[in-house]
Amino acid sequence: MSKPYISYVEPANMKDPAMLAELERCKTYGTPRPESQAIRAHVPAVFWSFANSWRDVFHTGVADHGIKELCRLYVSRSVLCEFCGNQRSIKAATAGAVVEEQTKDLINFEASTRYSEKQKAALSYAEAITWDLPVDEKFWARLHEHFSEKELVEIGYFIALTMGQQRWLRTLNIEHHQILPGEDGSMAPGFETEDALKRSKAAPDYWAKKKPQVQAAE
Repeated sequence: MSKPYISYVEPANMKDPAMLAELERCKTYGTPRPESQAIRAHVPAVFWSFANSWRDVFHTGVADHGIKELCRLYVSRSVLCEFCGNQRSIKAATAGAVVEEQTKDLINFEASTRYSEKQKAALSYAEAITWDLPVDEKFWARLHEHFSEKELVEIGYFIALTMGQQRWLRTLNIEHHQILPGEDGSMAPGFETEDALKRSKAAPDYWAKKKPQVQAAE
């Protein structure tokens, strides 16, 4: 398996029981998975800043969790963060808010029949933030049609948070099943074990082998 460019803080070397408990949660529930938190653990303030923000803004909050999960996956596809893109929210999957088929058309969401108009509006928000696309009154009218201002604040903040984290994580060369291995919490289908992950990433149709193409808004 790959070696990260910043070392993991091994759980055996962690002294804070609360941090260890959070890593156990990451192992079984995921999003985030324990590897990324084992990197952040070098600076406990960073570890908790992300853990608390992810809990309060992604797992809970005012906006629909499934909408936020789709936006998270859109960012993964856009910035080619394989570590993040090979995870799924257990909460969204259990609720049926996001099904695996919906992960296939994310970059070309506007032309897809897999998404509702509300989901497409949210994905256009993610697209504009991720790709620095120009926006106008029509763009914002579409968002206001589907979301309250509180929801737009939370979704926008969440997209910005996850985009920054994913752009960083993709440079670190981290991989799943390296910290507290043996649990498949929040892993995407076909990535539940180290062997399964290797097979899926070697497949010719593996999603990260297809560089996304996006056209600026007209």
